[in-house]
Amino acid sequence: MPAMPAFGDVTEPLAAEAIACGCNPGQGAIGGDPVCARFLAIDRWALYSPHSVHGGSAMPAINYLPDILETPEAQQLATGFIFTEGPLWHPDGFYYFVDIRTNSLYRLTPGKSAELVTKTQGGNGTTFDLQGRLVICEGEGRRVSRLGADGKLEPIVERFQGGRFNRPNDVVCRSDGSLFFTDPDKRVAYGEREIPPPAGVDNLWDGARVYRISPAGEPSVVAHCEYPNGLAFSPDERTLYVANTRSTKYLHAIDVDAEGKMTGRRIFADMNLGSQPGIPDGMKVDSQGNVYCTGPGGIWVISPRGERIGTIAFPEQAVNFTFGGDDLRTLFCCAHTSVYTLRVRIPGNPHPWYRLRKR
Repeated sequence: MPAMPAFGDVTEPLAAEAIACGCNPGQGAIGGDPVCARFLAIDRWALYSPHSVHGGSAMPAINYLPDILETPEAQQLATGFIFTEGPLWHPDGFYYFVDIRTNSLYRLTPGKSAELVTKTQGGNGTTFDLQGRLVICEGEGRRVSRLGADGKLEPIVERFQGGRFNRPNDVVCRSDGSLFFTDPDKRVAYGEREIPPPAGVDNLWDGARVYRISPAGEPSVVAHCEYPNGLAFSPDERTLYVANTRSTKYLHAIDVDAEGKMTGRRIFADMNLGSQPGIPDGMKVDSQGNVYCTGPGGIWVISPRGERIGTIAFPEQAVNFTFGGDDLRTLFCCAHTSVYTLRVRIPGNPHPWYRLRKR
C-alpha cells in the first residue's frame, strides 16, 4: 500500500475514525504498526474531506486515487448557481447542465461563461437520443421532453395508464434508441399521484418506478423502486444500475433483456455507510464497467463486482456528473452552486450517439 501524502491535518479525521472503531489513535502509523481494518480502509480510499477544517476555513478536496485519477484536485469552471444538475457532454466541445432552482438549462464551453439555452419546468437529468437531440426530465412538468431545433422543449411522454408521471428525475439512452427514466413519488402528495399503484407485493413502493420509452414512444414499466434516482447501463447494456436515494441507500442492478424487460435484480452496493453529506444520486459507468455514483463524501467508485474502490471528493457536495472531453476522460461534476472538472485515467462508457457520430 502506498504511503498517504502529507496533506496538512489529514491525520485528524483518520484518528477520529480510528477511535470510532475502538483502536488506539496513537497506534499504527502508515507503513508501521498494524492498525484496524477501518483505519487502513480510510487510507486506501484516501479521502481528503472537503469538510475538514484548517484554521477555521474549508480545505480543498485533494484526492489520492492513482489508479482512477490523473489529476487529484478539481478545477472550478463556473459558479454562482443554486443547485446544478443534469450534466451532459456534447462532442462539439461543450457541456449542458441545469440549475434546478431557477428552471434553467445552460451550455458551457470550457474557458467561457455559461449561456442560457432555455427555461425548463424543473429540468433535471439529461441525455441524448440517437439523433443527438437533448432529452431532459422535467420534474415540475411531470414529463420527459426533447429539445427541438427551434430551442423549445416538447414532451416525449407525459402519461402512463391515463395519469401523469410523478416527477421524472433522470434518463439514459440505450443503443436501440429506447430511453429509460426514473420516476420517484415521495415528493408528490398522495392526492396528486395519478398513475394507479401496483397490486400485490410491489405496492410496497407505491408508484415509484423505472420506465422504458420504446423507440416508437410507448412507455412501459421496467421495475419498481422505493426512490429511484440516477441510472446507468453497463457497457454491454445487459445491466441497468439504479440508485435508490431515501430509506435504503442501495444501488440496484437490474438485468434487462433486449426488449428492456427485467429478468432479475439484486443489490449491487450498499451506500448507507459514512456520515458525510451526500446521497446516491447521479450515476455513470466507465468503459471498464466501474460504476461511479454520488454518495457520502463525493463520488463513489465501485468495481463491476460491487467492491468499493474509493471516493472522489469535491469542494462542494457532488450531485451529478458526466464523462466529457474528446477522450471521455474529463469528469465534469455538478456540485450545488458550481461545476468542476478533473481528469480520470479510464474513459467513460460512450453514449450510443457518440458511437454513431464516428461511423
